[in-house]
Amino acid sequence: MKKALIFGVSGQDGAYLARLLLEKGYEVAGTSRDAQMASFRNLTTLGIREAVSLHSVTLTDFRSVLTVLTKIRPDEIYHLAGQSSVGLSFDQPVETFLSIGVGTLNLLEAVRFLGAPVRLYNASSSDCFGDTGGEPATEATPFSPRSPYAVAKAAAHFEVANYREAYNLFACSGILFNHESPLRPPRFVTRKIVSAACRIAKGSSERLSLGNIDVARDWGYAPQYVEAMWRMLQRDAPEDFVIATGTTITLKEFTAETFAAAGLDWRDHVDVDKTLFRPSDIAVSRADPAKAASLLGWKATLGPAEVARAMVAHELGQPLRENTAS
Repeated sequence: MKKALIFGVSGQDGAYLARLLLEKGYEVAGTSRDAQMASFRNLTTLGIREAVSLHSVTLTDFRSVLTVLTKIRPDEIYHLAGQSSVGLSFDQPVETFLSIGVGTLNLLEAVRFLGAPVRLYNASSSDCFGDTGGEPATEATPFSPRSPYAVAKAAAHFEVANYREAYNLFACSGILFNHESPLRPPRFVTRKIVSAACRIAKGSSERLSLGNIDVARDWGYAPQYVEAMWRMLQRDAPEDFVIATGTTITLKEFTAETFAAAGLDWRDHVDVDKTLFRPSDIAVSRADPAKAASLLGWKATLGPAEVARAMVAHELGQPLRENTAS
């Protein structure tokens, strides 16, 4: 039985990944800053809370990282931890860089120090690309980060590449574009839109305030994306991959799809609030996931519009489509 260790198991991706690995027969361990106090609500929601062994780890504390690796001795490590909000990173830039940049470096150094034959996946981000002028980003597209979060993720990405080349570690990064699910916390704009639309559909008189609705993103479905993470660690050699649907729509279009799925016209319920605009933002985020399709055999089957409808269906208590990627 293979052992997998998921840093950041309490988050959206961590929970879905834990479920996937358990289904594949893995022994799964996960970490949180304080495992005794954390609720692990997402694991409970998926019905796997008792199947995952949980450990307290702070990635910015090297001894903490080394201790859990020594205890678990995993075959595969999935690094999904760290500050995950682009908006919050503008308010907490130092904490963002420490949790992502320094945390990733501590994990890589601990793996190198132990010298065990472990495979490591790192969660990189499409935000690292910055504004590509509307051109689809590939694994060869240069990084041009435009937020403290993206700067930290870019640093972590290059740390992984450096350790792979300098120390021959099996370490790779998934450059994931936006991916959503019912497990997203309310601070993420997609969940904010879905929850508001469903409340209004049930009779609420509230209005939804959004920032720049002209930004365009490639929104995929998180349960499918964790399959790509796993496939990356099953290959003979480590490589980085762009993971996305290949379809981009504006936030305005995502909002329209969401409200329509709830039986509403978004224009009757949504206001644009310029105070919610970010200091800098990416106008259009577009991806070319051809390499993942070719070498991983992975392709998303739910595009942004389908993701919006799936999230509304879940919020309204309707059947939820969770088929895996092809």
